[in-house]
Amino acid sequence: MHEWYAAPMEGLTGWRWRQVHAALFGPADRYYTPFLSPNANFEFQTKELQEIAPENNRDLPVVPQILTNRAEYFIWAAKECQSRGYGEVNLNLGCPAGTVTAKGKGSGMLRDPAKVDAFLDGVFSRAEGPVSVKTRLGVEKPEEFAAILEIYNRYPISELTIHPRVMRQQYRGQADHAAFAAALPRCTMPVCYNGDVTTAAQLHALEEEFPTLSGIMVGRGLIADPALFRRARGGAPATKEELRGYLTDLYHGYTELFGSAGCAISRMKGHWFYLIHCFAGAEKLEKQLKKLREPWEYEVVVNQIFTLPLVEND
Repeated sequence: MHEWYAAPMEGLTGWRWRQVHAALFGPADRYYTPFLSPNANFEFQTKELQEIAPENNRDLPVVPQILTNRAEYFIWAAKECQSRGYGEVNLNLGCPAGTVTAKGKGSGMLRDPAKVDAFLDGVFSRAEGPVSVKTRLGVEKPEEFAAILEIYNRYPISELTIHPRVMRQQYRGQADHAAFAAALPRCTMPVCYNGDVTTAAQLHALEEEFPTLSGIMVGRGLIADPALFRRARGGAPATKEELRGYLTDLYHGYTELFGSAGCAISRMKGHWFYLIHCFAGAEKLEKQLKKLREPWEYEVVVNQIFTLPLVEND
């Protein structure tokens, strides 16, 4: 059986979520943090320090993810993580967000393979522990990946997570299985697959199709079904009571973290965007959920959602 990882998703998979998810549905084999973005001051923001605080990740298999295009920033951030007890760190060369790629970071770095080569040389010449990489196939078309992979193969990357889309796709269209299948035999390092895994059946189908994978990373699918890994291991789907407890714990956790139920509601809307589809006939309540702002409104609508039956799926 391959290892199954929780993908980093900004605003969704922070330390509060990791604690709640692991406690209620069993931990993922690894949780990747939303990206840390080191700067010229060589300081982490408060929320980034919370992400990697050992007490917030106790007994959880957490891998900090770092987003930068400067090798010296990466090395500093990696050492900060290692000093807190993290073995592996992950380099983000996959984020397609416009605010990230405009600065030549994330998948924006893939525009210039020569710069990627120089950057990786600077990283691996000084890195003191395992460094994994998360990537896309390219910027405009998947054919770009051959040249990019040639560069990756020059370095001792501990694991390469490939999301088989290009930067310009964002998360639209289908993940390119054919391009992934073509690239896999040419990879000299362990490879993890990431992209469009939303059911236990899809997880197992990937394992069957690509038996040499070291892992499979799931993002949106795990937010939409927090019991996905448990089901894939032969366990039960999430019950309504479990989902209620999960969402209540998240809501209270975010309220405590932000010191405001209003801020917590904003964060919960991100989770509900995916989770609402677990409930049959929730379309009208979904619209209400998007508009509400007050805690009492939130609680009323959530109570109404939980009167609906769960959607049955595999």
